Amino acid sequence: MPLILLNKPFRVLSQFRSEDGRPGLADYVTNRDVYPAGRLDFDSEGLLLLTDDGRLQARISQPKSKTVKTYWAQVEGTPSSAQLSKLEINVKLKDGPARALRAAQIDEPKNLWPREPPIRYRQSVPDSWIEVRLIEGRNRQVRRMTAAVGLPTLRLIRSGVGPWRIDDLKPGQSREISNKDAWAALQGGR
Repeated sequence: MPLILLNKPFRVLSQFRSEDGRPGLADYVTNRDVYPAGRLDFDSEGLLLLTDDGRLQARISQPKSKTVKTYWAQVEGTPSSAQLSKLEINVKLKDGPARALRAAQIDEPKNLWPREPPIRYRQSVPDSWIEVRLIEGRNRQVRRMTAAVGLPTLRLIRSGVGPWRIDDLKPGQSREISNKDAWAALQGGR
């Protein structure tokens, strides 16, 4: 069976079915024998991996595996070096301290698709893009971390998980790789 790399659209659940009628993975993935290796919030976009291999799912998603997740966050304001350093050193959250492996200001990502509905635009408040890399994946962690340092997240896109990148996948599009190739990629074999 394959590892499915899906660009999860904005306002889609990271599960196949919803009791309240919200869109889910069933609207984008025909293979029902797979399950997500990690989650993305309803209001976050980007790379979501799905597999039928329980060991592979655990290897990708469990914090002890230290699989790096890369996010692009459009934030309100212009980040200072102190704010970026704080993200890397220690941010105090209600459920404990958190830190990014890397936090850096970046240009707006190339080939970025428009979001529907669009982000609110305010002339008096600039926005910027930052890249945040984590090995954890607590609930709404990137949003909570950026807010804690004074940079509220307006849009959040997961651009990478371990060796996989979103590349040119548009929202709702996916591609497959074999589980054998997925294991090889995790072990640095590609």
